[in-house]
Amino acid sequence: MTFLSRGFRVKGPDIGILSISKSGDIALAISAFLPGVAAVVTINGCNANTQFSLHYKDMVIPPTKMDLAKATVRGDGLMDVKDVILDPSIKGNEASVIPIERASCHFLFAASEDDRNWNSVLFSKQAAQRLRDHGKENFEVVRYPKAGHFLDVPFMPHCPTSFHPAVGTVVVLGGEQKAQSEAQVDLWRRIREFFSRHLNNDNSQFKAML
Repeated sequence: MTFLSRGFRVKGPDIGILSISKSGDIALAISAFLPGVAAVVTINGCNANTQFSLHYKDMVIPPTKMDLAKATVRGDGLMDVKDVILDPSIKGNEASVIPIERASCHFLFAASEDDRNWNSVLFSKQAAQRLRDHGKENFEVVRYPKAGHFLDVPFMPHCPTSFHPAVGTVVVLGGEQKAQSEAQVDLWRRIREFFSRHLNNDNSQFKAML
């Protein structure tokens, strides 16, 4: 955190984190356990720890349970892994959930309704509900119909499939090209406005680069 806060583009005193996919749960964990975070954006992330154990001091958060039998192969030969990561709220899986109620920052959860990498809409709902259950309203949720997993910066090409290193093969990521492009433009605007509200202590305006 000290390293990040000393970046020459960081106005401080706190930082903002922009994350997507797996880095989403890492960003949530940073906000929950480390000071100095004012704003976190997670794009199609998970509200629980995924893939490997997360260690912080004497705490170990296990990864969410998976069921590879839930992976399917489509007619075109591409693998669909949306349901492989099991619901973090089911019995025996709760220990993997990141305790984001400990965080003092603001959150923006963005979820694509056609995300085929995993159920990011469910994860965003659970994250928001966990904050509500602890009396917090420090979050925003935005969902994008017909958009897929990789919501990139505006004007980047739609990525409907990709090699998945955790699976070892090409998987479908979802999304329709037009909806994906429109979602990327809208989300980038929202991200800039979100960080501007929660990081610009002097209310100055940054010139948009996109």
